[in-house]
Formats: sequence, structure tokens, C-alpha cells
Amino acid sequence: MSTIESSVSSILLDRVAEWLTNSSLAGDDLENIVRGFCERIAAAGLPIARVHLTFSMLHPLYDALGFTWRRASGVTIEGYRHSVGAKPDRFLQSPYYYLLDNNLQHIRRRISLDGAAEFPIFEDLRAEKITDYLAFVQPFGDGSVQGMMGSWSTDNHFGFSDDMIDALLRMQNHLAVAAKMAVLGKLANNMLTTYLGGDAGKRVLNGQIRRGDGETIRAALVMGDMRQSTMYAEKEGRQAYIDTLNEFFDAIAAPFNRNGGEILSFLGDGFLAVYPCGRHKDPSKIASQAALSAVHQAQARVAELNNERAEKGLGAINYGIGLHIGNVMLGNVGLKDRLTFSAFGSAVNEVQRLQALTKKYNREVVASQAFAGYCGGEWTTLGEEKLRGIRQKVTILQPRAPAPARAIDGDFREVAPNGLSEAEQVILLHRDAKKQAKRATAEGFVQ
Repeated sequence: MSTIESSVSSILLDRVAEWLTNSSLAGDDLENIVRGFCERIAAAGLPIARVHLTFSMLHPLYDALGFTWRRASGVTIEGYRHSVGAKPDRFLQSPYYYLLDNNLQHIRRRISLDGAAEFPIFEDLRAEKITDYLAFVQPFGDGSVQGMMGSWSTDNHFGFSDDMIDALLRMQNHLAVAAKMAVLGKLANNMLTTYLGGDAGKRVLNGQIRRGDGETIRAALVMGDMRQSTMYAEKEGRQAYIDTLNEFFDAIAAPFNRNGGEILSFLGDGFLAVYPCGRHKDPSKIASQAALSAVHQAQARVAELNNERAEKGLGAINYGIGLHIGNVMLGNVGLKDRLTFSAFGSAVNEVQRLQALTKKYNREVVASQAFAGYCGGEWTTLGEEKLRGIRQKVTILQPRAPAPARAIDGDFREVAPNGLSEAEQVILLHRDAKKQAKRATAEGFVQ
């Protein structure tokens, strides 16, 4: 811990601001920007011991991304998942809540070594020998639910001087601009990955955005479909059916989105997954075996789901899966001003018709002779079928190997953590406040 007041170099801080600008223009990610910024302001003479920064994110799974930097250990990162429920007492007693509840931009507190702590977090900071604490709120524009919140802490004996606080507030604005650009870049990547898939999202980000852009690849194909979905929709109602459909996709589709596979699209109550491969025997074998392994995992996961549904008095979810291999065309199709990135071609049509044959043969999984030939293993021949668009009949097979007794990749349910962190509660409260303000304005209650 320092025993004299540290000086702040304006020249070095200007260099930090310049570095933030260059990092933003270069498209650096948020983690690199936060880490580099914290290291540089410390090197510029600011006696920073701890920095906590939280950024709200527009993401289907997460509310916020949090970073904690310590001089001695560097950066740790947390993703704060969506959650509902009562806010914990620790958050309600936090400096962040105090800022939001009182509509303040900053709160500064000296932290004594003894006596009652104003906020519970100060007990933790005492253990780190923190002497001074400055928390802040930094929106990314009026009316935006996105923004940055955080705190600066020092273990300097004299705490923060006025010139240090002035420097922090100045640098905070530069950081907010760079962070906003990184968050927007992350947002674009998140949305494209979530709605198009990882590979398709990268293709679009890399410039495949015009109608007709695309290419042809070879891939093992998986088409899955939930049975009796119309009955579920009519019996359970809209929201219950959507919940059931999401449970089904969580169980059956996730294994096909790893180990070389990717969910390319969801088609109502079904999905199409691809395992891209080369045009020779060995790559085709690897892709087919990876797809079949995912099928076994999916079967076990749906079995777990159906066991849980039986305990709740709900009916089992049935499904069919078709397996094939062939050439797939990937590309942008649609209207000039409304496109979708999709897969099409004869192989896609064939795997869809194979999947439909699971109804005829009363089997969960069927495959073409081409897929089984590359995959290897033991198969049972079910029959020969004339698929529309194909001159010769196609041999239909079923894998003999039974599915594993349990899902080999563990429980398919992602369990939310017990309680929410301060950072997550900040974002939720901030969003709640925005929603309430908009609602009140619409109803004429705001003066």
C-alpha cells in the first residue's frame, strides 16, 4: 500500500485515451479493452487496486457481462444470466442500488478499517485493504437499456485526490465510448450466432449478405421432428406449447450443435443440423460417426425429459430423426430487402423425406444406405423406398446399437445460480426502471 499520494501523468492518460480509440477502431473485444485499460491507467500513475465494470448485453441468455480487475491478479469475468424473482438483500443494500434508487451518477466513500460498514460490500473491500471507493453509472445514451456500471477502488493511504477523481471521470467517458463499440460488435455477433448459427453468422459477418451469395458443401445431415405437435398446441395452449417445444429442443437438438455439428435452422417443431466434411471417405466417415453419436446422446436426453414429464403427469414427447449425407447449398435467399440464410438442395429434401419415414416404420431413427455405409457399425434394413425426385429406390436402415442409458454429456438442463450477483441485479433494476418509466409515460402518470 502506498504511503504517499501518487501523482497522475496527464500525458500518459492521454496515451490511454488514444489507445482506447485505436482499440475501438480495430474492433477489439470487450475483454481486451477492459484488461488493457485497467493495466494502462495503473501504469499511468493512478493507484488503482480494484476495478469492477458491468456491461448490459442484449442477449437471449445473458443480461450482463461483468469484469473485476485486481492489480495483483488481473481480470476475472462473469456472465449474468436472465433470472426472475425477488432481489436479494445484499443487492438492496449495495452502492449500486443506492445509485439507481436515488438517481445518482456517482457515489464516493472513504472506507475505514473499523466500525459499521455502510454497505456489505465494504466488508469485502476492507479485507483487500481498500481505503477509498468511487461507484458510477454510465448509460450508453438516453433511453437505452444498455450501459456501464462499476466502481474504482484504491488502497492508497490518502485515498483518491481530486485530480485522481477528475482523471477517472475523464477516462471513464473514453472507456464508455470504446466499450459501447465493443458491446455493439458483440451484440451483432450474439444475434447472428443465436439466430443463424455459428458458421452461418460468421459468413454473414464476413460479407455474405447479398441475395444469391453462398456455396456448396458436403455434409452429414440430421433432420429431427417432434411428433403430434398439433395435438400439443391444441391441448396445452400457446405458452405451454412453446415451453414444451423449447424443452424438446433443449433435450434433442443440443448434441448436434457441437463436435463439428451445427444446427442450421429450426423448422417449426423440427430442426436441420449439418456436419460439414470433405469429399473423401475418411472425412465422410468422421462426420457420419459424429452425427450418430449425437443421435445416441439426443435419445438419452429425451428419455430423461420424458421421465420428468411422467413424474408431472405429462405425456411423453415422441420424435423422428432422419440421417443422410450429400451436397448442401448454403446461401442467402428471399426478397431483396428480406433475406434468410438457409440450406437447400436435393440432399436436404431427401433427409426430410427420410425423417418422415420414421412414422411409417415406427422408429425413432432411420438412415440412408449412403449414411450407414460411411458411418459403419451395425444396421438393420427396414425396407426400400422410392423418394420423390430420386429415380432408384433408397434402402432405409435403422442403427442396431441401443442409445446409452443416460446422456453422456451430463444433465441437459442449465441450472441458474442461487441468487443473483450485484451486477446482474443492477441491470435488472435498470431495465425495470426503464420499463416502468415508459409505462407510466404512456399512461400519463409522469409529470
